[in-house]
Amino acid sequence: MGGISVSVSASPPGQLLGHPLAGSATHSREAHCALANMGKKEEEEIIRIAKKIDKMAQKKNGAGALDLLKELRSVPMTLELLQSTRIGMSVNAIRKQSTDDEVTSLAKSLIKSWKKLLDEPGSGEKSSEEKRKESPASASPSQGSPEAKEESSSSSNSSSKSEPTEMATNALINTFPRAPNTSDSIRLKCREMLSNALQTGEDYIAIGADCDELGAQIEESIFHEFKNTDMKYKNRVRSRISNLKDVKNPNLRRTVLCGSVTPERMAKMTAEEMASDELKEMRKNLTKEAVRDHQMATTGGTQTDLFTCGKCKGKCCTYTQVQTRSADEPMTTFVFCNECGNRWKFC
Repeated sequence: MGGISVSVSASPPGQLLGHPLAGSATHSREAHCALANMGKKEEEEIIRIAKKIDKMAQKKNGAGALDLLKELRSVPMTLELLQSTRIGMSVNAIRKQSTDDEVTSLAKSLIKSWKKLLDEPGSGEKSSEEKRKESPASASPSQGSPEAKEESSSSSNSSSKSEPTEMATNALINTFPRAPNTSDSIRLKCREMLSNALQTGEDYIAIGADCDELGAQIEESIFHEFKNTDMKYKNRVRSRISNLKDVKNPNLRRTVLCGSVTPERMAKMTAEEMASDELKEMRKNLTKEAVRDHQMATTGGTQTDLFTCGKCKGKCCTYTQVQTRSADEPMTTFVFCNECGNRWKFC
């Protein structure tokens, strides 16, 4: 009997019997890379527009802002892009500075549409996730095998369980550990008031900060310092609320929402540290003036009624004698009128 020789080629599992597993894996990787590149291009485009809008807001020149806002309207915005680029703050700044009704109305409509992404955190991520799932789902004909069915069912169950938790945690910015819960009615009320103070204006919408959690962390730090809810605790909370609500000092609220000022730092800041730049400059000038007045009161000279002011004809004056010339010359007398502030000198 003649021997029959059978040759078996060692082909990859994906190519055996025309099985397309290897092809589906490469297609899914290519689709994922394509989506990542598209997201990077959109992010770069938004950052470019945000820089131009910030320059316009700083120079208080809104020329060309309408065209930039129209470009933003055509860009598909997601929650991740909104939080990574902080475009909401730039649009809100140009809205406040612009005098063009069309620019302000378009900026408001953009902010309202972006606010829906914060109110419904799943909507902004579902579109990108569904796009990622569509390409591998359409290119995976391995569902006929029982192993593929088991893997797909288990992955769908795990993804359905993990998606709500991921959406809940990634919806708002949480850069600090969560504050412990409390059942004290006073502390709960203080947390609510701090959260409302942080929500003053529309900055928290553009930044995407969790005002409830930030308010709870500030209150927790204050309570940790005083250990009770006495009058000192309440006064500290009131001062935080009044400064965060100050319309003339929005930078303090923005630094807390962005995380530049931590809740622990905010809980211990003094009134001088929380004050606006304008108020700090005013206090500095008042301090200089008070020091100058104090020095004049102590070294201003002797009060007398022997001199008559040539300006207001008053006699309430203060004089000082200083040797400004050589020793054999008489002293120079400096006179200051306490009524009108007129000054003169004579020898």
